[in-house]
Amino acid sequence: MRNFTIICLFLGASASAQNGTAKVSGQVTAEGLAVPFASVYVKGGTNGTNTDENGRYQLELSVGKVTLVAQSQGYKTLSKTLSISANEGQIVDFVLEESNAVLDEIVVTGTRTEKRRTDSPVIVNLINSETLEQVVATDLSEGLRFQPGLRVEMNCQTCNYSQIRMNGLQGGYSQILINGRPIFSPLTGLYGLEQIPVNMIERIEVVRGGVSALYGSSAIGGTVNVITKIPKQNGYSFSYAYQNINGGADQSLINGNATVVSKDYKSGANFFVNTRTRTAYDANGDNFSELPELKDNSFGINAFYLPTENSKLEVSFSSLYEYRFGGEIVEKPAYLTQQSEERDHHVLMGSLDYQINFNEDKSALILYYGGQRTDRDHYTGIIPDDETEKNAFFADPPYGVSDVITHQGGLQYNHKLDAFLGGTTVLTAGAEYLYDDVFDEITAYDYEIDQTTRNLGVFFQNDWEVTESFNFLAGFRVDKHNLVDHAIVSPRVSLLYKLEETTQFRLGWGTGFRAPQAFDTDLHIAFAGGGVSRISLAENLEEERSNSFTASVNYDKATEHFIAGFTLEGFYTHLNDAFYQFPLGEDAFGERFEKRNGSGATVKGITLEARANFDYVVELAAGFTLQSSLYDDAVENIEGLELKREFLRTPNDYGYATLTYTPTKKLTASANLIYTGKMDIIHFAGEGTGQDVDEYDVTPTFTELSLRVGYTFNLPKVSTNIELFGGVKNVTNSYQADFDTGKNRDSNYIYGPAAPRTVFVGLKLDSL
Repeated sequence: MRNFTIICLFLGASASAQNGTAKVSGQVTAEGLAVPFASVYVKGGTNGTNTDENGRYQLELSVGKVTLVAQSQGYKTLSKTLSISANEGQIVDFVLEESNAVLDEIVVTGTRTEKRRTDSPVIVNLINSETLEQVVATDLSEGLRFQPGLRVEMNCQTCNYSQIRMNGLQGGYSQILINGRPIFSPLTGLYGLEQIPVNMIERIEVVRGGVSALYGSSAIGGTVNVITKIPKQNGYSFSYAYQNINGGADQSLINGNATVVSKDYKSGANFFVNTRTRTAYDANGDNFSELPELKDNSFGINAFYLPTENSKLEVSFSSLYEYRFGGEIVEKPAYLTQQSEERDHHVLMGSLDYQINFNEDKSALILYYGGQRTDRDHYTGIIPDDETEKNAFFADPPYGVSDVITHQGGLQYNHKLDAFLGGTTVLTAGAEYLYDDVFDEITAYDYEIDQTTRNLGVFFQNDWEVTESFNFLAGFRVDKHNLVDHAIVSPRVSLLYKLEETTQFRLGWGTGFRAPQAFDTDLHIAFAGGGVSRISLAENLEEERSNSFTASVNYDKATEHFIAGFTLEGFYTHLNDAFYQFPLGEDAFGERFEKRNGSGATVKGITLEARANFDYVVELAAGFTLQSSLYDDAVENIEGLELKREFLRTPNDYGYATLTYTPTKKLTASANLIYTGKMDIIHFAGEGTGQDVDEYDVTPTFTELSLRVGYTFNLPKVSTNIELFGGVKNVTNSYQADFDTGKNRDSNYIYGPAAPRTVFVGLKLDSL
């Protein structure tokens, strides 16, 4: 968690005492030790500061009654009400208690300004680094499974590209952000969810529903904001884990982090490094992989510098390398295998943010830039049976190249009005420009995507706190996309009503759009029936528009030893001119599909989330979604078969649950469960695959249970903790049982859990 708010980082004892003010100072501690860089601020105001390396703080406050709050990640928030008299200093100390709860942390994604979760008019769900560790996530894709309304699926039996589905909408409807910047390009979306290592992540913020009024195109389903590791205090961590995948493949993971922060907290940096290797896994004994071979190496830095007391510069940089090979498991070059996909990725991404506060810290100007560059060499091929075709294949094997560049730059201005129509408000306005250039080519297939998208967006938002109990947020965004003839206006309205301290009611409405461009799924070339299948865009493709409505109630009740609560949310989204894939038939290379506009579609449902925490010894969280995803008119998915209104690969019910048991600070045990309901899927026939005719299939349900146990040894003489951990992912081996076999398989015929039963053991060292 960022130390409450960027604004608080720049505030301090800013002026000498004067009439009507007094100094308040003290220390924040926990278990007798100082808590450095904790946030201390006035509730409902803008005055605040951070403690120094010794946990000490000093503020100058106006006379009268104020509520002073102390907050730091990993501790329960503590508040004290004070009576301030002019020129009379006070010493106010805070003693914090440990906490793993994220019920009221600070979030940024819902409004583009930092707010406490319970004060946000938009529901923001959090996944923190502790949760990622307990569910044994190796990458971003595994961590995202443990959120209500989210489902991560594999879409290729050969290369295993993945996508996230939010509220029943496929990956192209969700905006992936890195530190608030949409630098996940369409090509990055194919494999990027697996290329982001967990030790790069501080937390993940998830907003479901149409938020295009804030983030532009492709946020109809929602937004996932990956916030990278934040420098807070000097320290390090190192971990090694070995995983055995159902006795048929091995995976090793090495994670390392180091943080350096200056004594005056004016600068700091977090460094991360990650290495991952995995051998190919063959589930059905046909010598073709279901999980590809992986070799990943990544490193990066996230740093900050405070040039002045009221300004901050943040820089992040990451280098991601991945080699991926799936298909026939032989020691040969890719073009000599019967069927395979080979990928060699070099990805660079980074961001630069500069913020300056002024006008007595009621105003802030943020200038930002984000970008990424992906160079990819790839092969996607299947050796023909006919000798003439085989000779032509070897004369020009289907190797390809990809080159992707993304730039985003913008500015944002925030201004707080202490008196606005009987309440207070924060006005936010900004403009940003997004440039994305995708070039992907395989000359042997006469396949080329050369797509440049440019989008200029301006946005405005009024976050009005009418009373302490009622909040009204209204805003809009205007986008001019180069692939759309006209400017698109996307308004949004959200209402929040807080009943006492326990309950929040929210209503929301927003519109969004998707430009007529190629998204991640359109860039994937699949195998089917002895050839490859490709997707092209219709010449007259129009943008897709959406209307989204949400309503929710959130309840949390806390006592001295127990916290319990639930969130019930209903969602409804109607799409106009909804995209779908029309089958064009076959050409010399295989199946062809064209992305076209349908008449429309409706996605609706309810999500229930429940949570409980007993003295931070037993913690339980669960979420379940019931939904319906239907086109207004039936569409054709396979030539010659019936038309269907149902979205393919979209179950009507799915959910998750996590349980953590921490009887002592040294021992931790956790269990997690993923449930996926039935869904419709298409299955193409292929010679020797076991599938004789093209048809629709209905998948079975899957329940995936995983367990982890860890024990920590404290070594105070060397200021180090050592944790030994182990467990089993997918204990019951709930996994697809009817994969196609051989080189002619339909590689898109894949569903269910991403991997079979996996046993793991590991070691983690971190500083005290």
